[in-house]
Amino acid sequence: MASAKGSLRSDLGRVRGLGSAKEGVQHWWMQRVTALALIPLSLWFVACIVFLIDVDHATAIQWLGSPITLGLMSLFLIALVYHAVLGLQVVIEDYIHSHAAKITLLLLIQFAGIALVAAGIIAMLMITIYGG
Repeated sequence: MASAKGSLRSDLGRVRGLGSAKEGVQHWWMQRVTALALIPLSLWFVACIVFLIDVDHATAIQWLGSPITLGLMSLFLIALVYHAVLGLQVVIEDYIHSHAAKITLLLLIQFAGIALVAAGIIAMLMITIYGG
């Protein structure tokens, strides 16, 4: 039953905080949180790239080898890929109408996101350990 205020959500759905897809607002919040996290991380990343334009290879490797830099680069990569996966998920859910295609694409972007983050972090660690 819809509530008296004209909402299309049921009373039980409103109490549980669930929307029509039974996901609630978690997806919406995660998009906002990752977008907010990407603001300072992107500014930091761009500033670092500008700084690294005129340095030699050894200095760049030494810079990446810093635990703080490696941690921030990992956070940037994770937030960026997760934000992209969330956005692609919304596009797929809104515009792909075949259930089989939708499930296949959703699984594909989830696995691709995990693979990209894993490959990026492994690459950064290998560059740090072996010097590129």
